[in-house]
Amino acid sequence: MDNLSDALAKLKLASTDSASDSVDGCLDCLLKALLNNTTEASVKVQEMGVLPLLATLLSPQSSCAPRVANIIAEVAKNEFMRTPCVEAGLIPPLIQLLNSTDQEILLQTGRALGNICYDSHSLQGQLISMGVIPTLVKLLGIHSHNAALTEMCLIAFGNLAELESSKEQFASTNIAEELVRLFQKQVEHEKREMIFEVLAPLAENDVIKLQMVEAGLVECLLEVVGQTVDSKREEDVAQLKTASDLMVLLLLGDESMQKLFEGGKGSVFQRVLSWIPSHNHQLQLAGALAIANFARNDGNCIHMVDTGIVEMLLELLDRHIDEGNVTVQHAALSALRNLAIPVVNKSKMLSAGVADVVLKFLQSEMPPVQFKLLGTLRMLIDTQVEAADQLGTNGKLVERLVEWCEAKDHAGVMGESNRLLSALIRHSKSKDVVRTVIQGGGVKHLVTMATSEHMIMQNEALVALGLIAALDLVAAEKDFEGANLVAVLHKLLSDERSAPEIKYNSMILICAVMGSEPLHKEVQSRAFIDVVSKLRSHENKTVSHQASLTEQRLTAQS
Repeated sequence: MDNLSDALAKLKLASTDSASDSVDGCLDCLLKALLNNTTEASVKVQEMGVLPLLATLLSPQSSCAPRVANIIAEVAKNEFMRTPCVEAGLIPPLIQLLNSTDQEILLQTGRALGNICYDSHSLQGQLISMGVIPTLVKLLGIHSHNAALTEMCLIAFGNLAELESSKEQFASTNIAEELVRLFQKQVEHEKREMIFEVLAPLAENDVIKLQMVEAGLVECLLEVVGQTVDSKREEDVAQLKTASDLMVLLLLGDESMQKLFEGGKGSVFQRVLSWIPSHNHQLQLAGALAIANFARNDGNCIHMVDTGIVEMLLELLDRHIDEGNVTVQHAALSALRNLAIPVVNKSKMLSAGVADVVLKFLQSEMPPVQFKLLGTLRMLIDTQVEAADQLGTNGKLVERLVEWCEAKDHAGVMGESNRLLSALIRHSKSKDVVRTVIQGGGVKHLVTMATSEHMIMQNEALVALGLIAALDLVAAEKDFEGANLVAVLHKLLSDERSAPEIKYNSMILICAVMGSEPLHKEVQSRAFIDVVSKLRSHENKTVSHQASLTEQRLTAQS
């Protein structure tokens, strides 16, 4: 350490005299000490105030620049030295060195910047704002034959791509082309994995997704899938998963998805379809998720239903009733739910037996599967009277829905159960369905649903409750009382924040429940006339008109 102290003291003197030979000797001694014991040597560097001096030695013309950058890289391996490196003003001269043509300078500079900014989003953000991304992308293009430099660039991209602020800068470069070109050259698993680690976070940006598709990444991914699908080697299984996951991610962008769909005739779309009947669970999963992503507009959905994709998904689900792969079940149900959105698809999918297959998963204890199952059934019965009637009189289904309406640990499942319960009544308008829901104990959940923070759910609940009151008030009377329906309606009408539709449907329901003597008494006791008469001057004409009618009804029967 005494030698190091002497060397650092000489370095301070030599640098002021620009004595090149002396500087070189001191730098060599410092580098040797750092490689021997980086922590101890770094403490000495800080104590003797050498860091600001290193900034002056980072000139692009200086012959010692690679060694100085190497020293900084070693020093910055210590977390306690990173802030002092920044405070010594080392980042701006290091960034300038990235414009060098000397490959050793570039490598050591990249290491130094990477170590200083390691695990610090604020420092990485500084690098981004100083324009480091376009410089590094350019370097990758120029020096792609240099393995060490390429690796340095990939590590830097991997760290920077995690920051949202980097995406716009990356999108303004030809990063997609460079990474695809680099990927095509690689045969080693580790190198490909490094490129994947950069591609995945970048592919979260829709502009870059499209650039990747146009640069030919999809073809590379399909090739990886083809090479690894039958392999049992751990690294091949990992590569297959990464490639197929990335493929699905690319389809999340509207433009990139539509480009690959090509009106349902695209070769990529056809290849992805072939994954669904595969015996590989990862490919089945990716294939189903890809269909769900392709099914994001009506045109694509209609085409896919007309070309037999529903049957493929049903076969896949049938295989997983016993095999029970939850992720595949979830993905296939997601795809079916999306395909069921266009009105013209609903009857076709019902005829294909979708509801019957979906009901086979009614006993699933997995909330993600439950959630998608509910959403699929709700989409299927929308406007479909017969299907709503058939499902609404299915006691086992209604019983399960009522059970899930109490799944407080899973808000999504609870919300979807309530919505499906309401939908069965609204779309069937059937007394038998209403009776099944009453007998199953579903009324109290619909009353609770009317107090939801989501207006659409409030409205769906009120319409369903209105139909219950209109179709079988006698059977529902006790449940309405037990669930404090009248109190809920009073609160909805009194609340200024309630939307016009909520106020309108609440008044319709008030009129309907007045046919019941105990409920009528409760309506009278709560002074509804005062609340309703105020609504006669409501700005919404439908609400004000209904308020007049409701007031007349209340007055006539008071």
